[in-house]
Amino acid sequence: MMTPQTTSTFPQGFTLKNEALQRRRLRRNRVLANTLLGTMAGITFATHLVEAPGFAVLLLRAGAEAGVVGGLADWFAVTALFRHPLGVPIPHTAIIPNSRERIARTLGVFIEQHFLTPEVVLGKLRALRIGRRFAVWLGRRSTAAGIADTIIQAMPYVIRSLGKRDLLEFANRTLGEQLRRTDITPVLARIVEALTKSGEADVVFDQTLGMAEKMLQENSERIEEIVQQRSRWWIPSAINKRIANAMISGVLEVLQNLREPESEARLKFRESLSDIVEKLQTSPELQDQINAAKNRLLDHADVQAWIGSIWTDLSAVLLQDLESPSSKTREALESVLVLIGQALLSDEAMQKHIDSALERLSLHIVRFRGEIGSFFSDVVMKWDTKALSDRLELLVGSDLQYIRMNGTVVGALVGCLLFLMTQAIS
Repeated sequence: MMTPQTTSTFPQGFTLKNEALQRRRLRRNRVLANTLLGTMAGITFATHLVEAPGFAVLLLRAGAEAGVVGGLADWFAVTALFRHPLGVPIPHTAIIPNSRERIARTLGVFIEQHFLTPEVVLGKLRALRIGRRFAVWLGRRSTAAGIADTIIQAMPYVIRSLGKRDLLEFANRTLGEQLRRTDITPVLARIVEALTKSGEADVVFDQTLGMAEKMLQENSERIEEIVQQRSRWWIPSAINKRIANAMISGVLEVLQNLREPESEARLKFRESLSDIVEKLQTSPELQDQINAAKNRLLDHADVQAWIGSIWTDLSAVLLQDLESPSSKTREALESVLVLIGQALLSDEAMQKHIDSALERLSLHIVRFRGEIGSFFSDVVMKWDTKALSDRLELLVGSDLQYIRMNGTVVGALVGCLLFLMTQAIS
């Protein structure tokens, strides 16, 4: 029985699915073919032992002899594909081992001209509808869980790598330089405008007024002491206290008035915000002042230390969460992946965009089809010749044994037919 061999030059990944089943089929069919050939040879020998053979024996002998010839011819042909029959180096045998380079070149050209053409590749991609398949795949909870697990396993290494001093200093230099070059006044203008239109500026204003009222009420005694200290010595304390209370009441009354949504003070506040937005957009002097203040703030040592501490604290929190069996980060990541998949599944335009991107990418790859075909040729040429031949025989050998069996049977039938024809003519 033929045993496939492998060497270091043969790819370890080149294996057959259900290899044991292939071996059993090859061994079974080879036994059947040899048995049939041996049966024909046995009949031929037995008929020659018959003295004064009659018509039936001669017919049987003619068929058996032709069957032996047909079986041997097909055995020779099948064997010659993979090795020299009986080990004899007969010309034009061991076809596959001797034609490895030609097979490799032909395979490369075949892949280049019949598989890597724009029509074939684009047709297959469009039939697959990868964008929709990707959305369905990503939208499955099991898929999202697997991707999330993979990312979560890698995140601690990434976080610890990002925490190295050299990398942090590089990030600070790079991001700091970008921030210094960035004009933040358009952003500030949009923020102030959004706060004004959404009414959030009024909320902030009310909160500020509330804080002012609370501070006045909590510090009323301190205000009375200050009035007493700065008053004339001859003014009675009761009068100083009344003055202090009047001041506090007056300020509180002003603050209460400012709380009115349509008060004059509130309207002026809103006008001031609109004016600030306009100046942020049109005043070069104000823009320069704000950007200069921003740069001074970025250069301040305490600010830089604060930014660094933010990353340190955030990293510690993330690492602690990632080590937890019920990681919130993992749950959030899994949910986000599922939502993205579901959003893609309902967005046909985005699916088409993914398909178009893959088509453009495939066209770029097709441009290198000559190099890809040559790559396949080079790889096949490096394979071990005997191992390749044995593997191919294991792959198609069981079917080739049917050729031997058919050749034996057809040869026998042809032999019988020829015998009958010669008997009829004579």
